[in-house]
Amino acid sequence: MASDPLVLFMPSGKRGRFAIGTPVLDAARELGVYVESVCGGRGICGRCQVEVAEGQFAKHGITSTSDHISAFGAKETRYAEKRSLKPGRRLSCSATVQGDLVIDVPMDVAVNAQMVRKAADTRIIERDCAVHLCYVEVEEPDMEKPLGDADRLLVALQTDWDIEDASLDPRLLPTLQKTLRDGSWAVTAAVHRDRETERAVVIDVWPGLHNEGYGLSVDIGSTTIAANLVSLLSGRIVATAGATNPQIRFGEDLMSRVSYVMMNPDGRAAMTTAVREAIAGLIDQVCEDGGIESTDILDSVFVGNPIMHHLFLGIDPTELGGAPFALAVSGAVSTTATALDLPMNAGARVYMLPCIAGHVGADAAAATLAEAPQESDDLMLLVDVGTNAEIVLGSKARVMAASSPTGPAFEGAEISCGQRAAPGAIERVRIDPITLEPRFRIIGVDLWSDEDGFAEAAEETGITGICGSAIIEVVAEMFLAGVLTEDGIVDGTRMAQSARIVADGRTFSYLLHDGAQRIVVTQNDVRAIQLAKAALYAGIRLLMDKMGVDHVDTIRLAGAFGSFIDPKYAMVLGLIPDCDLERVSAVGNAAGTGARMALLNREHRRSIEDVVTRIEKIETALEPRFQEHFVHAMALPNKIEPFSKLAEAVKLPERRTPAEPVGDGETPRRRRRRPR
Repeated sequence: MASDPLVLFMPSGKRGRFAIGTPVLDAARELGVYVESVCGGRGICGRCQVEVAEGQFAKHGITSTSDHISAFGAKETRYAEKRSLKPGRRLSCSATVQGDLVIDVPMDVAVNAQMVRKAADTRIIERDCAVHLCYVEVEEPDMEKPLGDADRLLVALQTDWDIEDASLDPRLLPTLQKTLRDGSWAVTAAVHRDRETERAVVIDVWPGLHNEGYGLSVDIGSTTIAANLVSLLSGRIVATAGATNPQIRFGEDLMSRVSYVMMNPDGRAAMTTAVREAIAGLIDQVCEDGGIESTDILDSVFVGNPIMHHLFLGIDPTELGGAPFALAVSGAVSTTATALDLPMNAGARVYMLPCIAGHVGADAAAATLAEAPQESDDLMLLVDVGTNAEIVLGSKARVMAASSPTGPAFEGAEISCGQRAAPGAIERVRIDPITLEPRFRIIGVDLWSDEDGFAEAAEETGITGICGSAIIEVVAEMFLAGVLTEDGIVDGTRMAQSARIVADGRTFSYLLHDGAQRIVVTQNDVRAIQLAKAALYAGIRLLMDKMGVDHVDTIRLAGAFGSFIDPKYAMVLGLIPDCDLERVSAVGNAAGTGARMALLNREHRRSIEDVVTRIEKIETALEPRFQEHFVHAMALPNKIEPFSKLAEAVKLPERRTPAEPVGDGETPRRRRRRPR
């Protein structure tokens, strides 16, 4: 008998099998996926809209098509006639499951939407922008001097601003004469010149004095996209916005997206369109929040890992899917917003930082620019923790870089109760080592779960799952409390001590919260975190081997996820090497900061272009010692590393590896090998 269809909801990653005919809304509710429905499923409010992602999703073993969902029903038809239903949208209260489906819950209808926590830092950046606003008074026409209006504008720029040999964007020629006369021969020209060796180009002209121009810096992450609208004159951040990267529906990790391109003829175009549309939406949002017109955005800088970089530019990333991981282009890319269909000024420029290597991208280059390990006297480890962790290790003497495929576990995917950072998600965890009772905090509530008023405060959002920072903490706390062994096994012998340890088949789990949403940390969850952290640590150790060092002096944790990790728990887990905890810090969205630095100062562009050529690239996938380091790093915090500095600050459990538990409340014992 064939099994029921498999339904996967994105971006949460929650999935389950449901009988044919099950309303999509019911499936979402059963899995704990929040889809709002104010009208109670009558098809009136339209708040329960979803989209069907079409294509072959090899990682999940799903082929999702529009034929796998019921045809438009009467409720949907009525709603579409009276209001509006965007193309591709369905009402989940009306649509039913007819086959395997990947369902995307759009951000504009998701109330418990992911919180994009890539905040920009506030450092002061010396300005030397690639775009300058130049007010000039142009000589009026004279029959004795038959020089064209455009030519006299260029003469005025040379006379007043010492801009020699400038050219005019041809698209301005049809309107230039009217602009000059509207301004009574006084105009403001936006002049772009990225390099002093390049010819300056007038990209726009306004009548009279136009005293503000804006730039955009964007960090395209595999999970989230963060944008900053910046004043080119003052350097201040005018508005920020973030969104989930819609490419998640094509694959949670980078290799899944490459596979999607390989298996679907229109896969590259679909993902390019998706990310550009998401960025266009962010541009609209920051312009609205900043109270400006999109035509006032004159320059932009984008960063992203190599696959995001290629897909944004419309380049097929297939070559990055296997050795030798060849980039289509590794140097900095300069193009126009018009060429990329981005809603900015028609003359606006786009600059993308260079990529370091096939798996170490422009985002790592931007983080390097921001944190400057190449200028450090001490040996600095810079780690951007995400779906694909990027690692830079170095000092003034030498800089090396690599990436490690950690996967989406740190973001909440592949974890039974995991979710992305959203109101209601558990973000901090503490476990009493004596009673094994937990206490926690959730996003949106400042109180801990054992404090008065927490239950009432949490009613609005509910307690919905565990986000990345809490996943790190709960596993580390389980280890410190003795719930986990050094090898990451949930110790079933503690069942007699606490009801929090529950049998789960042939293994055991830890009950973190028992409520409307039962939140349990399973043995498989722990294994997923072990695999992810071991991959990251192995990559770090490879760089240390190549550098010939056995310790680092400082550690910087970057990225949205890295910013919310408690350094102590990251080290207890063995995510990062042993180091003085006072010298481990979170540096926020370093890639975004580097992008803003490149936006506001042309010399920063030249600097990172030079630095990238001097960074030594290590491809972890080709290194024979990766597996050795990986195996040692599976233990907590590590099988062979002493972590002596950590032990000075945290009381670590004595090393022990008890027999493997068999579950069902039995005393753990060694599993006997069955005779052949």
